[in-house]
Formats: sequence, C-alpha cells, structure tokens
Amino acid sequence: MAFFTKDWNGEEYFDIYDFHHVELYVGNAKQAVFYYCSAFGFKPYAYSGPETGVRDKVSYVIKRDKIFFVFTTPLISEIFSSEWLKIHGDGVYDIAFSVSSNEKAYESCLSRGAEGVYNSTITSDKDGVYGKSSIKAYGDTIHSFIDDSKYHGLWAPGFEHIDLPYTCNDTSLLKIDHIVANLDVGKMDEIGSFYEEIFGFSIFVRFDETDISTQFSSLKSIVLRSRNWKIKLPINEPAEGIKKSQIQEYLDSNNGPGAQHIAILTNDIIKSIINLRENGVDFLRVPDTYYDNILDRVGPIDEDIETLKKLNILIDRDDDGYLLQLFTKPLHD
Repeated sequence: MAFFTKDWNGEEYFDIYDFHHVELYVGNAKQAVFYYCSAFGFKPYAYSGPETGVRDKVSYVIKRDKIFFVFTTPLISEIFSSEWLKIHGDGVYDIAFSVSSNEKAYESCLSRGAEGVYNSTITSDKDGVYGKSSIKAYGDTIHSFIDDSKYHGLWAPGFEHIDLPYTCNDTSLLKIDHIVANLDVGKMDEIGSFYEEIFGFSIFVRFDETDISTQFSSLKSIVLRSRNWKIKLPINEPAEGIKKSQIQEYLDSNNGPGAQHIAILTNDIIKSIINLRENGVDFLRVPDTYYDNILDRVGPIDEDIETLKKLNILIDRDDDGYLLQLFTKPLHD
C-alpha cells in the first residue's frame, strides 16, 4: 500500500544544501565526455590528469546549468578505481553533496555510525581552500561532502580549464532532481534507516509490491528527502514475481547494489526530448495504447496530447499536479 506525507519528521544534523556533483568511473573518460556533451548538451568544464600533475588517473568535469558530472578513468591497474570498474563496469561511484562544513558533516555522520571512506581534507591554492570528505553509502557507492564556499577557482585545486569543441542542440536540462538506488532483497528499510539516522533525512513516499507490479514482476520502494527538498533519494528492492524483476536484473549486471538512474529536471520537457532525440539519445518505447483515454485517467493537462504521444512522454498525476517524464535506454553497457 502506498504511503505519502508532506510532513517533515526528520532531524538534519548538519547543513546540507543540494547535490554538488556525481562522479562516474568509466573505462574511457574522454569518449564518455564526448557522448554526454554531444548528446545531452553538457559543456567541458575542468580537467585533471598527467598534464596537471596527476599520474594515476584522469578526471573530466562537465557542466550543464546546475548539473556537474565528473568522469574518472584510472591510468594504472594498481588503484581502487581499476578494481571498481572490473567489478561493476561504467557507473556512478560518488554522489556528492554541498555542505556548510565538510569536516562537521563527516564527524557528525561518523558519530552516528557511518563508515568513513576518505577523511576530511582541506586543499588550497591561489584561488582559496576546498574541503572534501566521504562516507560509505550502499554497495560500492559513496557520498562525499564538499565545502567549496571559500574556493574561487575553476573546480578544485589540481584542475585546469578544458576547451573541447562540442556542439549540439540545446537540451534545456537544469539540475539533478533525484538519484535512484537499487538494493538487494531485504535491504531497502536498512538503507532507509541509514539515511534517517545518519543524515536526518525523512521518508515521504513508500510503495510496496501491491503498488508497483505486473503479473510478472514487482518492486518495493521508498523515497527520502532533505529538509529543503533539494535532495531526493528513491530506494528500490525487488519483490517476488514470476519472472526476474528489472531491479534484480540490475543487481546481477552491476554485481551488487548501486545507483540505477539519475533523474534530470527540465523546464520544457517537449523541447528537451525533441532536441535530445535529434542529438542521438535513445529512449524507451512507450506503446501507443498507453495514450488511449489517458486524459480520463490523469485529467486535463496544458500540453498537446498528440505531441506527448509522438514523443512517448509519460504522464502521472497526484493531488499537487502532474508530472511529465521519459526514461532513456541504458547509457552504459
């Protein structure tokens, strides 16, 4: 049975503002950057690698409005990211948050039982000071705390400007809306409690297998949020079905829990989908029958239904209004 609440029942233990960036480990960062820039409209922003004094890896930062992705590729086999890629393949390693103090956030989390990954560090150069620390999240995914309020450089110490000539249609993508985790059976409530107890986040949506299911597959899901609603983290686990659920398929392919998808907010989804398709992005196919009597199910909407049907855009409604969304096909093999 579904459960919804708008009431805040959490207790945030430190100032946490928003998603700062997402770092992905990939087999070839330069090629990944080309794809995300030419298809999704990102711009190359910063670079770290041998040319900047870093010998064991390269990291490219790309930017689209308030969205920052970092693509990192190891250059030698003896470092952690090489082993991570061997196990999981290309995927999300670090979901980083903006905080008022990375040291306070880190110590606060450890005091309530979080497992540290990278101790709080402060690095500096002529452009200021940059603070970062990290804790373990789920599977081999981590959360970093970033305090760059006193850093006025390009990205972080050790990064330089990069100028690569990518062009594409404007995609109108604005910011990260939420990031979804897929977990093993029986782990959803455990990780939900982790976010409640360590971060002070609040569960505001809960679905069970009676809410999200077909005759073949089902899942359970909860959604946690920060006090300011800027950070939303849905968490899924598979439920019993006749066939293997898509959650279990992900877990098998990823060799364990991880971030399943990143949802991006746009203020003009029709423009976004048209231009993303023209840029070469491949989306899931929605059957035409989905739109039969759709307005009877969701009520009146402002957009032209034939346009939404042509673009395969999905429509959902609750008491607060309606949501338009569409999922890409997987971006990594």
